[in-house]
Amino acid sequence: MNEGMRRTGWMAALVFLVALCLRPAITAVGPVLGGIGAETGLGEGALGLLSALPLLAFAAVSPLVHRMATRFGDDRAVLVALIVLVGATLVRSYAGDVGLWVGTFAVGAAVAVGNVLTPVLVKRDYPTRISLATGFYTAFLTFAAGAGSALSVPLAHLVDWRFSLVVWGGLALVVALAWLPRVAGPSSHERSLDPVPAPHHPSIWRWGTAWLATAYMGLQSTTFYVVVTWLPTIEGTWGVPAATAGLHLSVVLLLGIAGGLLIPRMLRDGVDQGPGMVVATAPLAIGTLGLLVWPGALYLWLALLGLAQGASLVAALTMLSLRARSHGEAAKLSGMAQSLGYLLAAAGPFAAGFLAERTGSWAPTLALLVGLTAIQTAIGFVLGRGGRR
Repeated sequence: MNEGMRRTGWMAALVFLVALCLRPAITAVGPVLGGIGAETGLGEGALGLLSALPLLAFAAVSPLVHRMATRFGDDRAVLVALIVLVGATLVRSYAGDVGLWVGTFAVGAAVAVGNVLTPVLVKRDYPTRISLATGFYTAFLTFAAGAGSALSVPLAHLVDWRFSLVVWGGLALVVALAWLPRVAGPSSHERSLDPVPAPHHPSIWRWGTAWLATAYMGLQSTTFYVVVTWLPTIEGTWGVPAATAGLHLSVVLLLGIAGGLLIPRMLRDGVDQGPGMVVATAPLAIGTLGLLVWPGALYLWLALLGLAQGASLVAALTMLSLRARSHGEAAKLSGMAQSLGYLLAAAGPFAAGFLAERTGSWAPTLALLVGLTAIQTAIGFVLGRGGRR
């Protein structure tokens, strides 16, 4: 079967297994940052930079993914990414201090390929159910992210923080083996995201909707990675034990499954998606504001953050698919949005750690998140109303 043709049945559903590999190798880091810092001597600023490295890798690699997929095939590109992820987790954990940094960047590079190509695969394989398939894909993504966070500290207690991070390479290896049937078939020259050349369209870099999608993706990712990286530490300043804070983070991430599955009904093609984008995003601003002004209602704000993180991620990925006019354009739009978007997001964990280190408080970080999520809500509304232009 030509890889440019639509996959069906269980072959198409394998994309959901790939989603299981795209977050836990990253979300497992936040709960054990204290152990990493204690062993390596890294301060909060340096740990924030370490947490930002995968996002910098996203920004560097995402623009290259379309060419890689066009040359070798999107399915083969995903397989290579899974294999690189296996090796990167080993290097990060067991290749010393230098390996910690190099492996962390390589983890991000491998995940970037999946980040860019999975919305393309969803658009191609589920063309009439894009928002619903994106919701299921995001549910798998969010479940795995929550598992990475929840299991990180227990696995570290069982062995050490290195083991708690490397186990996710084993998951990537299993999924890579399951993915192998998808790479059999035509030669690389036949493997194209667009088997029939699409009509010429202006460069996406001149496309206003592409910039809106990029801004939305960047702000969504900034909030997500600041929360994933620093929420356990912030709760620690309120007297919450590390294991409990890690569990809280996993609950936040798992609640995203519900948010991601509920929002697609409001983001269907052919309807006004503006209200749905607001519903997906506004609770982020409310939740971060609540953490800032009334931390005593912690569980309420965590619930809002969890539901909205899942919903806003589905919203971001759905817009990448719905606003593109072909599979190839979807890959280019995804590459642009995730490259520049994650470049913006990369500043988040570092800035959060820097602000906390300089001010001795996490209040400036939370105030910054309130402002960013309010802007994200406004951009989401405009993007949802914007159509394809």
